[in-house]
Amino acid sequence: MHDRDSLHRFLFEHYPIRGHIVHLDAAWRALLEHHDYPIAIRKALGEAVAASVLLAATLKFEGTLSLQLQGDGPMHLLLAQCSNELGVRAVARYRESPEITDPNADLLALAGTGKLMVTLENEDLSQRYQGIVPLESGGLTASLQGYFENSEQLPTRLWLHADDTGVSGMLLQRLPDASLSSRGGPVLAGETRPDFDDAWHRVQLMADTLKPAELLDLNDREILRRLFAEDDVRIFDTSPVFFRCRCSRERVVGMLRGVGADEIRSVLQERGSVEVRCDFCNRAYQFDPVDMEQIFAGAPPGGASASIH
Repeated sequence: MHDRDSLHRFLFEHYPIRGHIVHLDAAWRALLEHHDYPIAIRKALGEAVAASVLLAATLKFEGTLSLQLQGDGPMHLLLAQCSNELGVRAVARYRESPEITDPNADLLALAGTGKLMVTLENEDLSQRYQGIVPLESGGLTASLQGYFENSEQLPTRLWLHADDTGVSGMLLQRLPDASLSSRGGPVLAGETRPDFDDAWHRVQLMADTLKPAELLDLNDREILRRLFAEDDVRIFDTSPVFFRCRCSRERVVGMLRGVGADEIRSVLQERGSVEVRCDFCNRAYQFDPVDMEQIFAGAPPGGASASIH
């Protein structure tokens, strides 16, 4: 049985290579609870969620990593987000089409011509980094491979799998040779080791033998023994992964102010109240005319609550 709703970090003791393995079970079901996505959309969304966790785990930051696909196909938007605490949320937008009903449709058939964006923002949104690459044939893993190559990040490989019951993924990353000396290894700054390149190549070949069912069903220690039995691999304590939506009444108020008083008042005249529903968790925020007058007068609306989570 695989590890549930968790991320494991691991490290090759004698090579500058590290990795992560992630599994989402209850978190994945909670993420899907209010959405009835077709099978192909669920698969694409699950792979994006796993990838967002794996990428976020490689970084030292306090904020949110967003993985966003935009295209001209029937699935015109897909967004997966992971915080530095490994809280995840995700959503997809699509139009009905034959491609959507095909459970075996690949990413290009779903998204069409488009782009993949990896965005990193800190908590107060004062700093933002974004990398953009075109969507590639071969799915999300191929597109992310292009991202790492074009953004001059560390050489990185991903293996992803998603179905109705869960989501799993594995990441391998080639670190600078000098990083080995910082943990007691033999390499000094500026020194290069050709055998490290050979090890990186061999480790990738072994990881390519991992079957999707094994990634989904085996626990992480079994996966590492199965793939790297000849290597000395250190696995660290597990980190929990969970579903968390960051919506709040305060965020919705800010959005309403951005829409403008005239448009909001026209909705009030037509419907008597304004309802804003979160795309991620489906929570509804209700505002009556008194609330709206207070919002646009600069005062906090009556009954304002803290964020959901």
